[in-house]
Amino acid sequence: MTDQAPLPETPTFPSPSPSPDLWAAVDDLWTWLDANRAHGGQEGLLLRMLKLSEEVGEVAQAVIGATGQNPRKGITHTWEDVQGELCDVVITALVALRTLTPDTREVFTRHLAKVTERSLGPSV
Repeated sequence: MTDQAPLPETPTFPSPSPSPDLWAAVDDLWTWLDANRAHGGQEGLLLRMLKLSEEVGEVAQAVIGATGQNPRKGITHTWEDVQGELCDVVITALVALRTLTPDTREVFTRHLAKVTERSLGPSV
């Protein structure tokens, strides 16, 4: 017997229809946030970047809750909650990137290619 929680099963979800375009959705979210921001300038930029740390903390909280690592609270989250929090991290990071550059797609694609090549080697 081990002290580790069992690995989560991968749930199946129906595909949403129609599927939103990732980059258009990032632009739409950025536009909405920019129009409704409480702080502008350098302060607003820094707060947008700090939002990412908040979202990462929510991933940690969900993992702790899904594994029952807090004996006082027990199991408070599911692995689906963790998946949702991870999605929030990705969305928040892409919106933060969009805050820094309107060329979000190109910057991300270029960087992904560098990381992929560094990790997996040149593509054949």
